[in-house]
Amino acid sequence: MDTTEIGVDTSASGVVDVTARVSDFVAGRGDGLCHVFAPHATAGLALMETGSGSEADLVDALGHLLPRHHRYRHQHGSEGHGADHVLPALVSPSLVVAVQAGRLALGTWQSVVLVDLNPDNPRRRLRISFLPG
Repeated sequence: MDTTEIGVDTSASGVVDVTARVSDFVAGRGDGLCHVFAPHATAGLALMETGSGSEADLVDALGHLLPRHHRYRHQHGSEGHGADHVLPALVSPSLVVAVQAGRLALGTWQSVVLVDLNPDNPRRRLRISFLPG
């Protein structure tokens, strides 16, 4: 298994498309599996369509499911930080994508995105691993 770590800045958006960076890592590696992991207690990863407004829709939906003004037991940090700690239970901190001939086997409109609604820490890391198969 080969692994790398990349930095991702989430300050401009709560949903950041990292597909190109993940694709670059698996390029030319043949067939196998790509595992992407966000080693953070307040971020997750998803496969979704991007560029059509879906990113804002996801942020809005998560805002309804995890309202910032709710009284969470976990209360340090900015307002609603407790919601940030619940997010990875709904948006998994890891995902696996098949790789065929060195390319992510994604659907036509699928992209790999980092979901991070935590304004306290916009500098994130992702671990990307390739398992040949």
